[in-house]
Amino acid sequence: MGLTSLEKIITLQRNAANIRNLCILAHVDHGKTTLADCLVASNGIISSRLAGKLRYLDSREDEQLRGITMKSSAISLHYAVGEKVYLLNLIDSPGHVDFSSEVSTAVRLCDGAVVIVDVVEGVCPQTQAVLRQAWLENIRPVLVINKMDRLIVELKLSAQEAHLHLQKILEQVNAVTGTLFTSKVLEERAEKEERAEKKREKEGEASAATGPGGEQVYDWSAGLEDTDDSHLYFSPEQGNVVFASAIDGWGFRIQQFAQLYSQRMGIRAEVLLKTLWGDFYLNAKAKRIMKGAQAKGKKPLFVQLVLDNIWTLYDAVITQRDKEKVEKMVSSLGVKVTSRDSHHSDPKVLLSAICSQWLPVSQAVLTMVCEKLPSPLDITSERVEKLMCVGARLFDSLPEETQQLRSAFLQCSSQAEAPVIVFVSKMFAVDSKSMPQNKQRPLTQEEIAQRRELARQRHADRMAANRQAESQDAGSQSGSSTQSALPTGDKTTDSECVTGQMDGLTVREPKSEDESKEEFVAFARVYSGELRRGQKVFVLGPKYDPAQALCMLPEGCSVNDSLPRVPHLSVCSAENLYLLMGRELEDLDRVPAGNILGIGGLEDYVLKSATLSTSPVCPPFTSLNFEATPIVRVAIEPKHASEMPKLVRGMRLLNQADPCAEVLIQETGEHVLVTAGEVHLQRCLDDLRDRFAKIEISASKPIIPFRETVVRPPKVDMVNEELGRQQKVAIIHQVKEEASQGRLSDTLHLDATGLVSITTPNGLALVGVRVLPLPEEVTRLLEGSSELVRTLEQVNLSLREGRTLQVSPRTLEAIAGLKAQLASLLLGWKWRDAVERIWAFGPRRYGPNILLNSVDGYQRPSVWQCLDRGPDPVAESVPQAPAVLRDFDNSIVSGFQLATLSGPMCEEPLMGVCFSVERWDVSPSVPMQHQDSLVEGGAVEQLGEPGGEDVGHSPTAVETEEEGGLGGGGATTATEAEGQSKRRVEAGSAYCYGPVSGQLIAAMKEACRRAFQAKPQRLMAAMYTCEIAATAEVLGRVYGVLGKREGRVLHEEMKEGTDMFVIKAVLPVAESFGFADEIRKRTSGLASPQLVFSHWEVISSDPYWVPTTEEEYLHFGEKADSANQALKYMNAVRRRKGLYVEEKIVEHAEKQRTLSKNK
Repeated sequence: MGLTSLEKIITLQRNAANIRNLCILAHVDHGKTTLADCLVASNGIISSRLAGKLRYLDSREDEQLRGITMKSSAISLHYAVGEKVYLLNLIDSPGHVDFSSEVSTAVRLCDGAVVIVDVVEGVCPQTQAVLRQAWLENIRPVLVINKMDRLIVELKLSAQEAHLHLQKILEQVNAVTGTLFTSKVLEERAEKEERAEKKREKEGEASAATGPGGEQVYDWSAGLEDTDDSHLYFSPEQGNVVFASAIDGWGFRIQQFAQLYSQRMGIRAEVLLKTLWGDFYLNAKAKRIMKGAQAKGKKPLFVQLVLDNIWTLYDAVITQRDKEKVEKMVSSLGVKVTSRDSHHSDPKVLLSAICSQWLPVSQAVLTMVCEKLPSPLDITSERVEKLMCVGARLFDSLPEETQQLRSAFLQCSSQAEAPVIVFVSKMFAVDSKSMPQNKQRPLTQEEIAQRRELARQRHADRMAANRQAESQDAGSQSGSSTQSALPTGDKTTDSECVTGQMDGLTVREPKSEDESKEEFVAFARVYSGELRRGQKVFVLGPKYDPAQALCMLPEGCSVNDSLPRVPHLSVCSAENLYLLMGRELEDLDRVPAGNILGIGGLEDYVLKSATLSTSPVCPPFTSLNFEATPIVRVAIEPKHASEMPKLVRGMRLLNQADPCAEVLIQETGEHVLVTAGEVHLQRCLDDLRDRFAKIEISASKPIIPFRETVVRPPKVDMVNEELGRQQKVAIIHQVKEEASQGRLSDTLHLDATGLVSITTPNGLALVGVRVLPLPEEVTRLLEGSSELVRTLEQVNLSLREGRTLQVSPRTLEAIAGLKAQLASLLLGWKWRDAVERIWAFGPRRYGPNILLNSVDGYQRPSVWQCLDRGPDPVAESVPQAPAVLRDFDNSIVSGFQLATLSGPMCEEPLMGVCFSVERWDVSPSVPMQHQDSLVEGGAVEQLGEPGGEDVGHSPTAVETEEEGGLGGGGATTATEAEGQSKRRVEAGSAYCYGPVSGQLIAAMKEACRRAFQAKPQRLMAAMYTCEIAATAEVLGRVYGVLGKREGRVLHEEMKEGTDMFVIKAVLPVAESFGFADEIRKRTSGLASPQLVFSHWEVISSDPYWVPTTEEEYLHFGEKADSANQALKYMNAVRRRKGLYVEEKIVEHAEKQRTLSKNK
């Protein structure tokens, strides 16, 4: 990069008002990197001829090979509009669904986005996803409708047909934006109504507006009509839409044509701007613009003044190749075309040369960006509060000092007194050879002159030495040779001196060890203050709490002070600051607020993302929203066992370098890599092999996730024969058979209704569990509300520990909504009061399984207890009435969590299962110290018999502790009583891990597994939603591949105005590997699928079903064609996990006869 350009960018960084941070978002292959090339070429970084072919921002080799972007990369450009010069920090992001996490990291750092839509394909799944991400991060989008040339060259539409097509595309994009906006308005209006209702209740008025019949009336559309949403939608007259063909280098906004025709036609530019897009036409006789072009069959103004010109140019250059017509158009447009371009065999070269001068796409897009996208100074307070509030916390509940930081965000000041606030969205690896400090420095003119002089001197010395040697050989006297040795020695010394000087000037190559090293650079943005090289900052982890830090840190402390240890807070220094220039990095000394930058030296402090600040009161930013779910797993091991440490180090580096990849070490010792899809997996394996571990690795076949569930007893079997009461009879026979064979011990009892009762081995406790399948809607609700359930569990945990946790009213409303939805879905006599009796969710306390409390006489605290406390933060500090937990309550929950984490079929997690605990008896012979129980608020209550002796007097180790605490006889003070209570809690909790607790956990887990096995068991497969765009000729082949891989077509539709069909199908993840390659091979590249994880689906076949009749053997026997799909999946998982698989090892035990014996 030129020195002048770098200095210019450093100067522009200081003016935050003229900075634009933007990212390019689109579906895969809609032209993001091609457009980015055109923008980069406008700054002279690459040639305009190479724009679209070079793909400058795709710096990885595999990106160039595959032709898709895999990593988001940034570049800084400058652009002048009038007298103002703007700095544009541009981020190019991937469009493939596997790399949507890279989109999230880019969107967080930006204030605006350029959304690109392919004019032929229209709004695709990933287009909707990126619009949703932009909406969630509160950034403003502008639209580029790309690949306009396809309407002319491929679809061969007329200009008028193209106009209608463009209107439909705009409607599709605006429909997505409108849906997002409507949901937000309705949500805000519901909150407003609720606040107004509470206010009316306080004043004693009616709580709701009533209609004529006395019923409540809610007009949901009222809020939508009152709210101004005109700025949200894309409309050409607003100037936030560009029509472009990036590959041909042209693009325009209607503003350009409005200004052009206002000078020629004498019509005001404002009038033309309002009428160029819409149902208007030009009346040539009256020389007026009239409305109703479509009704009167007239040519719309947009077609007549804009599209017709472009269509004529394409017709002359591409279709007819009429040189005379082209020359006339070139002269009328006033553009210059070289003879090389005009005589080129490819007409696209001539077209690109004309269009890029007439309507340069970079000018249209960059002008729109500068005018329509906000600067860092325009950040909204709503977005700031959203960034500062982690999880369920309310902005008002943050400490006062933290709330004052909002003004620092809004001012975006770079003054010395402003606190430095930086957000790191991801870490990316850079080869050490590419780092600025390791690059060969270009020589200055003085150094070049010095080197030239030294080279001349060395050459002269060499020539003199040669002449001296010749004279020595010619001389006959021995004395002369001795005399001439002295000057030669002096010359040699001079020559060595010159060589030393040359070595000093030569830039030495770095060592080979350093060459292969990967260095990590943080991809970040400065939100406030000025970050300087070498400056010390606090690194705030995602769980950092500024309120806790304020209590632990001295007032007015700074980063340079020696501070006490605070959880999730560390101090580091920003060793190097870099300007991100696509493939290159440039050194910077300081970076003001509002700029995107790279930071070196954070690899030991930041894993994936973090918040940096000089103020300890700054809260950590909210975590990034990832659209893709990591679901594809592989186990990895080195080819040579001795290289295991290199693999471990490489996987650690990969985990840090990829925002979406996860690295796990399973209980079996396997190193597992979890990725978002097949393409993402391949890229991670290549990175591990070539960059991070640099060893030969072997990866297992993808580990397919499954879930286990139970279903209602089916009425028909696999061959559609009625079962009747066969299921219940089979269970009873199974129990009798197992009892006769001694497999059922005395501790287990299973009755015909499916209730399983298990006694602990010491005989002190008995647990009875029954299993019920959850309705499908409830399972989906719980799966979609996992974050909310996790928040609910955290709130309940804090309440049990006696801590107050302030929760935002919105979160409490969401919890109340979840409870109401569950109550509406769990209907019938089986689910009476089920919502109030929920004991826990599992696995991991937030999964889609429920534990119900059906024990007679046991009233435990409700999981919904936070709703009883109300959203008022003042009321939250008021202590509630103590609710008692029984002894070993946690053991029952732990047993349930273990059972749901690994089911009996193939040790996979359970899903959609309800475990109802109907019996839980604890023998009174349990030692007294076991019966200490925790009461909310930290009190201890004795649950033994009335009049029983106090725990403090039992002959245990606890007695001496408590006697020591009492400090002699006499009246017990309040402080002593509190200390005694605290020690009792500690003693009770310390003993909760004793033998009784452990046996109860094991008994509960076994009871859950046995109860699960007593019901019809099924496997659940992960399913992808598959969207395929294909032409009519290859439609049959697409269906063939889907059918072969157990896919199911949901619907297909033809895209209007094209010959393309869009097929939407579901496909099991287990059958998806190699699917995209097979589709492309079978259709000769005419169809390409987009796979997105969708849901879990029950596999209908019973894995334990055994054929009994001849007909069943014919269809499903050992030699049949149609295998039991569920059994195949289950056995594959069991085999991988090393579990017992019931299968025949030898199929045909016959001796093979060789060919020689047959003769």
